[in-house]
Amino acid sequence: MCGICGVVNFNNAPVEESGIRKMMASMKHRGPDDEGIFTDGRTGLGFVRLSILDLSQAGHQPMYSQDERYIIVYNGEIFNYIEIREELELKGYSFRTRSDTEVLLAAYKEWGEECLDRFNGMWAFVIYDRIEKSIFASRDRYGIKPFYYYHCNDYIVFASEIQPLLKVIDINPSANERAVFDFLVFNRTDQYSDTLFKGIKKLKHGCNLKIDKSGFREYEWYNLRQHVRKTDPFSSPEEFRDLLSDAIGLRLRSDVPVGVCLSGGLDSSSIASILINDYKRTDINTFSAVYRKGQTGDETEYITLFKDSLPNMFFTMPDAQSLRADLADYIRLHSEPVSDTGVYAQYKVMELASGKVVVTLDGQGADEMMAGYHYFFGSYFRDLFRSRRFSRLISEMVSYMTRHGSMFGISSFVFFMISPSLRTKAKYKEKRYINKEFAAVYGKDNSLAEDLYSANTLQDALLNHFEFKLEHLLKWADKNSMRFSIEARMPFLDHRLVEKTLALPGDAFIKDGMTKHILREAMRGSLPEKIRLRKDKVGFGTPNEEWFRSETFKPFILDLLHSDSFRGRGIIDADIAGKVYSRHLSRKVNAAREIWKWINLELWFREFID
Repeated sequence: MCGICGVVNFNNAPVEESGIRKMMASMKHRGPDDEGIFTDGRTGLGFVRLSILDLSQAGHQPMYSQDERYIIVYNGEIFNYIEIREELELKGYSFRTRSDTEVLLAAYKEWGEECLDRFNGMWAFVIYDRIEKSIFASRDRYGIKPFYYYHCNDYIVFASEIQPLLKVIDINPSANERAVFDFLVFNRTDQYSDTLFKGIKKLKHGCNLKIDKSGFREYEWYNLRQHVRKTDPFSSPEEFRDLLSDAIGLRLRSDVPVGVCLSGGLDSSSIASILINDYKRTDINTFSAVYRKGQTGDETEYITLFKDSLPNMFFTMPDAQSLRADLADYIRLHSEPVSDTGVYAQYKVMELASGKVVVTLDGQGADEMMAGYHYFFGSYFRDLFRSRRFSRLISEMVSYMTRHGSMFGISSFVFFMISPSLRTKAKYKEKRYINKEFAAVYGKDNSLAEDLYSANTLQDALLNHFEFKLEHLLKWADKNSMRFSIEARMPFLDHRLVEKTLALPGDAFIKDGMTKHILREAMRGSLPEKIRLRKDKVGFGTPNEEWFRSETFKPFILDLLHSDSFRGRGIIDADIAGKVYSRHLSRKVNAAREIWKWINLELWFREFID
C-alpha cells in the first residue's frame, strides 16, 4: 500500500526529477517506509512505500522485471498473489522477492492485460515499457485504490491523490461547479470521472489507461453488469458464508499486524465473528468510535458484545473540540468536500489504530451489495410494483412500517416513481439555501437523479450504486487510512462475492421488512443475535447536531456565514443559510448535515481555490 505518481511529456521534453519529488513529498504519509524514482526521457515515475508484504528492500519500487524491460509503480494488494506465483513458477518463472508486486509484473509479462481478470485485490498501478516507450495503467474493479490525472496538450501527470497534481500542473485550480451542485443537492462526489477541480479527473474504476504511439486513451476492462449476468447466484446462505470467510482469509495475508474497524453494525461484526470462529483470531485488535450513552452514533452496547472474545479492543470518542482541532488537517487531507461527519469518525478510528496495526479489515461495500440503506426499500417496492406483485408489495410495506415505525421507505418509493427531472427539483427544493441562479444553471439537464434512482429492479438499483455511489465511500476510506499510514482492506468487495451476491433475486436482500437477509441468515449461530437482528442502520454516525450547537462551533459557523467569501461565491444564499442555522440552534430542525457541507465547502474553497 503506497503512493504512486508520474509524468509523461507529449512534447518529448525530458522529465524533471524535481517535479516528481514534489509530488512524492506531498503524499509521504502514504508511504513512510521507502521511496524511489525512475526517469527515461519524457517519462518519469515516483513511488512512496508502506511495507505490507516482504518488508525487505527487495520490495523496493519502482520495480524492474527480470529482463528490465518493464518498470512498475503500484499501489494496492493482489491477495491471491501466492496462487498466481505458483502458476507462473510452473511456466518457468522464478522470483527474487516475496512481494505481490513482482508477481503482478510477471503476470503482466505472461498474459498481458488479461492478467487483470486473474487478480483478486485492489490496485492502481502503472507499467512502463522501455522498448515501446509506452505506459499502461489500471484501476481495480470497484475503485478501492485511487488514481487521479491531469491531461493537457503538452503532458499528462498522475498520482494517488489530488494534492500532488496541484504541486506541478501549470494552471490555477478552479472549482467544477456542476460537481459542487451534485455535492450540495445529492450528497455525492465521484459518480463520474470528473472531480471537484476543473480539469482534474480520475481513472474510472474497472478502467485502463494507455499512452503509446497512438496517443492517449482510457477504456473499460471490467463491467460488473456483464459479469453478474453470466454468474450463478449463491444456492444457500451457507455458500455465501463460506465465500465471505474465504475472502476474509485472503485479506489476512500480511507481514504486519492486522486489525478490524468494528462499528457494532452487521457488516463489521460479521467480519469479527468469522475471525473468531473460523480463524481463531481472538488476538486481533479492534478499533471503534463511541459516544456518550444516548448520543447519536453510539454503538457501545453492540461493540462490547465481543469483549469476552476480543480482549484487545480500543475506543476513541470524537467530539466538537476534536473536530474543530482537526479541521484544517482534515480539509487538506481529503482535497475535496466530504458530505458527512461520519467520515470524520472513521478518520479518528484510523488515528486510533495508528501504531498498533498497519492493516485493517473494514465492512465497506456490504450496504451497496445487499441493500443495507433504508432507501433501498423504496427500490424494492418499485420493483414489486412494476412486476405487478401487489400482494407481496403490500405485505412488505406493512412489515416495513411495523418493524421500523417509519414512512421513509414508502416516501422513497414515491420519490423513485416520479420522473428524473421532478426528482432533481424535489432534491433542490429540500436545499432551499442554494442560490437560485446557481441552481438554474446546474440543475438543468442534470442526469444524476436518473443514474442513481431510475432502476426498475432492486438488482439494477444495487448495480447503479456500485457504478455511481460506492466510490466516494472508498475514496474517503483510502484517504483516512493512508493519512495514518494504514492499509484498509474490504472483504465484502472480493469480486467473487460481489458478482454472486448481485446475481441473487430481490428477496435475498429484503424480506419481511429487514435488509441484508442473506447475510443475516449466513451469520445465524456465529453472530450475537442482538446484532444479527438489528433493525437500525447507524454506520459511522456522529452527534453532529449537538456539535454544531456547541460554543466550540457556534461563533465559528456564524463568522463563516457572514464572511465576504461565503456570501460572494454565488452558490449558497447566506441569508437563508443563516435562518436555517438559527432554526438549528433553537432545535426546531436538525440541519447538521447541511451545515457541515457549508463548512466543508467554504473551507475547501479557501484552502485550494482562493
